[in-house]
Amino acid sequence: MLNDLMTQLTQTMTAVSVTQILLTIFSTVVLGLIIGFTYHKTTSAGDYSQALFNTLIMLPILISLIILFIGSNVAGAFSLAGAFSIIRFRSAPGNPKDISYVLFAVAAGLACGIGFYIYALLFTVIICILIAVFKTAKLGVPKTDSYILKITIPENLNFKGIFDEILDEFSPEYSLTKVKTADMGSVFELSYDVVLPDNADTKSFIDKIRCKNGNLTVMLALAATKNEF
Repeated sequence: MLNDLMTQLTQTMTAVSVTQILLTIFSTVVLGLIIGFTYHKTTSAGDYSQALFNTLIMLPILISLIILFIGSNVAGAFSLAGAFSIIRFRSAPGNPKDISYVLFAVAAGLACGIGFYIYALLFTVIICILIAVFKTAKLGVPKTDSYILKITIPENLNFKGIFDEILDEFSPEYSLTKVKTADMGSVFELSYDVVLPDNADTKSFIDKIRCKNGNLTVMLALAATKNEF
């Protein structure tokens, strides 16, 4: 199968001019840099990945060259797909934003590979502008954040409903998710999933809990960041 693929690719490459190859490479390098720069500028530090940044630059080049060399050779396309099927990619699942950027880079590479350079440039610039607008305007960003609240209480304190009044005051939505003992059973640790509005007074929230739990440990950690594009 690989021998047939190489033969077909050799025959196809003879019909592709050096100028076309150089133009395709140059176009995809430019588009990859535009996409990568947009990703770099619109992604927060906690979600940023240098590996993905490099991938967004390289992917359009690879895709365009594959399409350029195969052209309209359907048999070659299926042969290439079979050759690539032996490769397994092991990586952590990406979030929807990362996946959309990868698809964006693939689309740019496909457009350049079939010779639609102006079309590829136009849709790349337009989509990058839209991403920047979404980021600046914070479209679709929720006005609440999800937190994990952990409260330590003495073992002799009945925890059922003891913090509900405080939680009702500060949180529109909460739930007790876990109860466990700590320090050889001398204390309990309660874990809550809590939603807090942006304007919530977290210091007052924690202080009121401390008054109820005997000034033992209270931890409030951000569980899910706002999903900005």
